Amino acid sequence: MKMLYANENSFLVNNVKNLIEAQEISTFIKNEFAQGAIGETSAFDAWPEVWVIDDADFERAKEILKLSQNGVKGEEWVCKSCSEKNDPSFEICWNCQRGNSTND
Repeated sequence: MKMLYANENSFLVNNVKNLIEAQEISTFIKNEFAQGAIGETSAFDAWPEVWVIDDADFERAKEILKLSQNGVKGEEWVCKSCSEKNDPSFEICWNCQRGNSTND
């Protein structure tokens, strides 16, 4: 197991977890409920972290994370599967979790 991402904002951590798992890479969140311990432990030690379970998937997960954090420019796109409008920053449909490509 390897740690992929940590942030004090649990929303961002869960978003990274969802992006990685959408590509069929198993993850888990460590310290998900540890923020209540701040004061007893360092704030940085209590940040939620996304861990990739299989080390063989780590480099691919790192690349997915890198691509997701690049400034995505573009227009809204319509999902070919469910016809839902999606923000250009979404690589997968928020409604049905299908990818924004003809191969998905």
